[in-house]
Amino acid sequence: MKTAILTDSAANLTKEFLDDNSCVYIIPLMINVDGVSYRDQVEISAEEVYEQLDDKHITTSLPLHEDLLEVIAKIKQDGYDQLLIITISSALSGTYNSFRLILEDETQLPYTIYDSKTLAGGQGLLVEQAAELVKTGKTIPEIVTELDKQRFESSIAMYTVNTLKYLRKGGRIGKVEGTIGDILHIKPIITVNEEGAYVTLAKTFGIHRTLQKMKDVLLKKFEESVIDLTIHYGQDKDQAKTLGESLMEILHIRKLTISQLTPVLGIHTGPFMFAFIGRLV
Repeated sequence: MKTAILTDSAANLTKEFLDDNSCVYIIPLMINVDGVSYRDQVEISAEEVYEQLDDKHITTSLPLHEDLLEVIAKIKQDGYDQLLIITISSALSGTYNSFRLILEDETQLPYTIYDSKTLAGGQGLLVEQAAELVKTGKTIPEIVTELDKQRFESSIAMYTVNTLKYLRKGGRIGKVEGTIGDILHIKPIITVNEEGAYVTLAKTFGIHRTLQKMKDVLLKKFEESVIDLTIHYGQDKDQAKTLGESLMEILHIRKLTISQLTPVLGIHTGPFMFAFIGRLV
């Protein structure tokens, strides 16, 4: 059986990865700016979003019905016999349910929809693992078992933001605490729990201590193990590179990916954010 993998743009996959993995297909989530809709990463960039974030009404929405059907048709045309779909957490987006409903009448292409219960690099690393397993000939049930193991046992994803106002504005605050954080300079370290919702992992004073705490969490989680690590940033690429260099010194990193957070997620974090996502190799 020839297996294709379909995911949404929240997976934050790099162009290099997509160029090297033709079995992976992407559906863009949507960004709405004052009522005008744009495909995430395709028709609008992170810079354009951040420039307008405080001045215009910007929201996100589900992938277009026609985009999904078009990609499904392309997957069939490319000769794939079955499909594994890996979506952004259903607790953070309606994408999982949207795909499920649209594909209810699909009979020609057997498919499995996997709720990643995460997003961004956490979701992306699941897609990367799935692509690796497809190449080794693993069946979809075998791949799903390995994805569960990675998601709930051998990986960690966390991020921090300068302010919680964008999470509040977008209704993504979930179980993250702290309305006084902006006043007292308390910076949250936010992770995604096993239900796929945001929760506070820790709180510290000031960004320097917060980033150090995030490094400590990675070190405690992985110790001497070899890992793949993704660092996301909002606008400060130089700081992200510096963080990557410092983490290379204390962790055994096989592959380090530094990538700007996709704008459909950056709307909810704001321009000043950093995320660390690691998985055991």
